[in-house]
Amino acid sequence: MKPNAEILSAIAVAAGKAIMTVYNGPSVEVWVKEDRSPLTLADQLSHEVIVSALKAHYPDVPILSEEGASIPYSERKNWTEFWCVDPLDGTKEFIGRNGEFTVNIALIRKRMPVFGVIYVPCQDLLYYGDADGCYKQVAGGEVVRIHTDQTSSSWTAVGSRSHADQAEQDLLKKYPVDRQVTIGSSLKFCLIAEGSAHLYNRKGPTMEWDTAAGQAIAEAAGAVMETDLHTPLCYNKESLTNGSFICHV
Repeated sequence: MKPNAEILSAIAVAAGKAIMTVYNGPSVEVWVKEDRSPLTLADQLSHEVIVSALKAHYPDVPILSEEGASIPYSERKNWTEFWCVDPLDGTKEFIGRNGEFTVNIALIRKRMPVFGVIYVPCQDLLYYGDADGCYKQVAGGEVVRIHTDQTSSSWTAVGSRSHADQAEQDLLKKYPVDRQVTIGSSLKFCLIAEGSAHLYNRKGPTMEWDTAAGQAIAEAAGAVMETDLHTPLCYNKESLTNGSFICHV
C-alpha cells in the first residue's frame, strides 16, 4: 500500500482544526492518565478524527495511537505495516498555550517509518515526507520541497522545551554546535528537515508515536536517525518506549 500524501495531509489538517476548537476556547480541562501524562479533550477529538478517517481510507491497515495504545504485543507482533499516530504531540505546550504542538501520523512498514506527516495547527503549517522526498506547505499555499543543511560548518542543536537533560548537553560538545534552540513537540524534526537546525539528541525516554512521523520526515529530507548505539531506531517493539536517540544531518 502506497500512502496518499494528499489524503493524509487532509486528515492531519482536519485533526488540527478539531484541536483548535478547544485551544481557542475559554479554558482547557486537563486529566492525568495512568502514566501521569496530561490528557485534554483536544487529544481525544484529534484521535477520533484521525482514526475514523484512516479506517475509511485504509480499512486493512491497523492503527496504533497514543490515545488507543492498549493493543497487546501478541496481536501487534505480526503486523507488517501499521499507522503510528500521536493525535496531539506536545500536550504540555498545548496546555501552556505556546503554540508548539503538532499532529503526527506515520506509516510503519517492517518496523521502519516509510511515510510521515506533521501538521502544526497554530501556524497552519504542514510537513510530509517519504522515499520520494520531503515537502513543506504553509497555509495551504505552494508545496515546497525541503532538504537538510549539509554544508554548514556551524550547527544549530534543537532540544526539548519540556525535557532537558545534562547528558544531552555533554553530547553536543562532540559536534560543531554553536547555537541551541528549544522548542516543543515534533517540531524539532521539522527544523532539521528544512535546514534550520542540524542535530537533535534525546537521552530521556520517548514513545514510538512521539518520533515516528518526525523520523520519516527528517530521513526523507536527508537526515540520519539512530540510537545512541548507532543502530536504527525501530518500531513495533514489545515495549513501545524508545531509548536514547540522535537525529542529525
